[in-house]
Amino acid sequence: MQIIRFADLKPQPWRNGGGVSRELASHRGGASAGAASSGATSSDDGAWDWRVSIADVTSAGEYSPFPGMERVLTVVEGELLLLAVDGTEHPLEKYRPFRFPGGAASSSALPTGDVRNLNVIAREGNFKAYTSIVELSKKRAHPVFEGQLGILLQGQAAVTAGADTSETAGDATEPVPLNRYDSVVGSDSQTPEILGRGFLAVVSIDPVAG
Repeated sequence: MQIIRFADLKPQPWRNGGGVSRELASHRGGASAGAASSGATSSDDGAWDWRVSIADVTSAGEYSPFPGMERVLTVVEGELLLLAVDGTEHPLEKYRPFRFPGGAASSSALPTGDVRNLNVIAREGNFKAYTSIVELSKKRAHPVFEGQLGILLQGQAAVTAGADTSETAGDATEPVPLNRYDSVVGSDSQTPEILGRGFLAVVSIDPVAG
């Protein structure tokens, strides 16, 4: 079971100085489709097929363009982000994912103060990315499958690895506590399961067939 601890990730400043990003996971062409490398140093170079990051936005300004990519942006802390995409303004409220072209001219304003965003970027034609916000339960565990990343946004939660269904089957592991913005890498073998109270972002990265 792989847990990416947010506290261990190094913040990378934006090129325009308007904020910093922490890369949770990314996929580069030389890795297998399900591979994730956490804490990569080149968080803004675009030399990947998909990337999941958390950004602290502290001032209004333009976003770096990513031609050939599709972006899904979700405000996870703060009240409101005004995102302009190719001249059209979109008010983005907390926990409401918004999809837009990575190559579009985009910028943001902060009418209610600083925000923190969950950013998912995927190369068009290779991968399709989705972000869902799930309310956790203490009674029913939420599984995180292969190709998914579960990110604790708020509340208290713990993760266990489910029972192994392979020939060398073993029992489920003891619960491991999660801190805010910690990420659980999904698996179809001993699928991680998250229990608690709060909100979880589930990022799914699906390969495009053909």
